[in-house]
Amino acid sequence: MRIAQIVLYLFLLSQVGAQEIPASFHHIVLRDGKLGVINGDTFYAEKDNKDTWLLYQNLATPSVTPFEDGVVLDFKDSRIEGTVFFGLIDEASRYKQPIFSKNKARIKQGKAKLKITKLKGKYDFTGWEKSGKLRIGYRVTDREGRILTDNRLNVLYDNGKFIPSVSLIEGPILSKPSPEGMTVYLAFDRPVRTKIVVNGKVWDNGRKTTKHVYQISGLQPSTLYSYKVIYGPWEEQFTFKTAPVKSASSGFRFAYASDSRNATGGGERNIYGTNAYIVKRLMIAADKDQADFFLFTGDMINGYRSNKDQIRLEYFNFKNVLRYYAMYRPVFIGMGNHEALSKAFYKHDSKASSAWKRYISIDRFPFDTESAEAVFADEFEMPANGPVSEDGAPYDPSPSTTDFPPYKENVYYFTYGNTGFIMLNADYWYTTNENYIPLVGGNPHGYIMDKQLEWLAGTIQTLENDPHIKHIFVTIHITPFPNAGHTDDGMWYDGNNDVRPYIAGKPHPKGIIERRDEFIDILINRSAKFRALLVGDEHNYARLIVDNETEIYPENWQGRRLKLKHPFIQLTNGAAGAPYYALEQTPWKDKVKTFSTQNAIMIFDVRPDNIQVRVYNPDTFEEIETFELK
Repeated sequence: MRIAQIVLYLFLLSQVGAQEIPASFHHIVLRDGKLGVINGDTFYAEKDNKDTWLLYQNLATPSVTPFEDGVVLDFKDSRIEGTVFFGLIDEASRYKQPIFSKNKARIKQGKAKLKITKLKGKYDFTGWEKSGKLRIGYRVTDREGRILTDNRLNVLYDNGKFIPSVSLIEGPILSKPSPEGMTVYLAFDRPVRTKIVVNGKVWDNGRKTTKHVYQISGLQPSTLYSYKVIYGPWEEQFTFKTAPVKSASSGFRFAYASDSRNATGGGERNIYGTNAYIVKRLMIAADKDQADFFLFTGDMINGYRSNKDQIRLEYFNFKNVLRYYAMYRPVFIGMGNHEALSKAFYKHDSKASSAWKRYISIDRFPFDTESAEAVFADEFEMPANGPVSEDGAPYDPSPSTTDFPPYKENVYYFTYGNTGFIMLNADYWYTTNENYIPLVGGNPHGYIMDKQLEWLAGTIQTLENDPHIKHIFVTIHITPFPNAGHTDDGMWYDGNNDVRPYIAGKPHPKGIIERRDEFIDILINRSAKFRALLVGDEHNYARLIVDNETEIYPENWQGRRLKLKHPFIQLTNGAAGAPYYALEQTPWKDKVKTFSTQNAIMIFDVRPDNIQVRVYNPDTFEEIETFELK
């Protein structure tokens, strides 16, 4: 680089401020008030993310005002047009779904009039005219009929007048079960004080806010409890079951799936960002199977956004169908590549037919508030016992500043009965187009960085040393051995070991295949309790068994070759609704024991000495396979 360019680079960097741009990135500067990436003589400017999608930021929380025949939903943006379908929620149903009436309301200039009087008389199956309380479910579609969101609305009725009231719009969502208690997450359309009553005891955090998280404690293990959610004049009742103690001899059951981002086919297969139709089927199937918890590892949503409002609406839609299970049984959620929330930099070419050509996309910063990881942690309540971040690693360019996003709640472990579970994140600090990683920095899809790998090894050892733990499962979104749709990335990249992170302009010394081997070495060669790796990313179900006879390296591989103490089992279930992938040619293709493009749910029956696994289609209930893990 010429001296003049270096001086210019340092000058531009000083305008932004060393604390604002993480030192882990490279070639990011401020030019003429615009943040961007310098690539030689080319400047990639950050695209303003305040685009037309901002008009959807109020879909989850419209303002509600009364009129003579009902209420008006105001989405606060005159550009929103479409239709609202609505109906009473069936309180007698376990899943409390709305029964849409034949009535609908047109959205004109961002507002829709819901004529609740149309739900009187023979259409009043909840008795709201006498009770003075009605709960409404409604669906918002755009002008083309695409579903944007489903939501809930509480309304009071007094002397012929409709009075909008506080509404529970997210949850309850249960998480972090323990032998002594449970975590309950709630979100409302306006600030409200809440209470939860369990076994006669009242939990009240004393706060008036939109989001509430309760840590219920002091209960008995393996016990079914009723719990009541109280907010304003409303009460809703559900149940949950506490976890067994570690030493429990009785078994338990859990469900697993991944990849529910939106699919084609219209309708509920794409409620802005998620395949709500299949997720609902998954959740109700798991509930009917009495799975004690649901493990879901990434790609819940379509994602790949640069606007937090967009990605929060997608999470909102996922949680709307997740609750069919999660209001009664706990869930554990992890991140995938489609949870990406990025800063996007575009090349401006005035000679091109389109002004914005080609882009560079990195994890959003400041990391503590803007990153994909931070937003994920704000949307879900997961265990916070994982590593802190990659800050402090040998490649950390600035030990006194925050240069990597947090691992909080996206990498963690938990125990349930006699089993330990480890959730990992292979899309941490994710630069979505890996060809630009040498230029700007970041982590490729599928790479586990040093601090996370170190934490994994320590956690495996902790569980190995615990005499009450008999089994260990590890789950991560990315496949070490891809079979369909991701053979050009995953932890393989068509055998290209050159793929790796770049930190502050410097490549990591280990390539993707070397790091894959280090990962599997921890699982197989350092653990006698590891049973299987649960992965997604590929939109199918596949059972793969890799042993020392399996070819897992590219031709002319000169590096070390991993030797396994026993076969490695990879269970892929990315069949929760995303568009399918067909089986591809790989060096280990003959080790794929079962493969299916059907939507799939996996049910694990965990016993002291063995684990039975059933796999079936939650839409048709066709069995895909049943097998035993020893």
